[in-house]
Amino acid sequence: MERKFNKQAKLRIKKGDMVQVITGDDKGKKGRIIEIFNIDKRALVEGINIVSRHTKPNAKNQQGGIIKKEAPVHISNLMILDKAGNHTRVGRKLNDEGKRVRFAKKTGEIID
Repeated sequence: MERKFNKQAKLRIKKGDMVQVITGDDKGKKGRIIEIFNIDKRALVEGINIVSRHTKPNAKNQQGGIIKKEAPVHISNLMILDKAGNHTRVGRKLNDEGKRVRFAKKTGEIID
């Protein structure tokens, strides 16, 4: 897929963040982000949006058959979890050293 613009979207979630699904079939489930697809604004979340794929036998999968794996979820359907495990919105502010950091709007804690 080719980018139309040079500027990529600045997303509020990163790889490794714990998130909660806020809408859809997996509503309420929590998981860790495996991969971000910046252009499509989608994320691959561990254990969320499981789909079945029919595969032929190959070198990687000798047996073949039906494989269950995660499919990407749009980031608008995800909400980041703070350290207490509550879902929250994300803001940005400058810390003491002048570096921009993310913080939880509910509690004001910095998200690492």
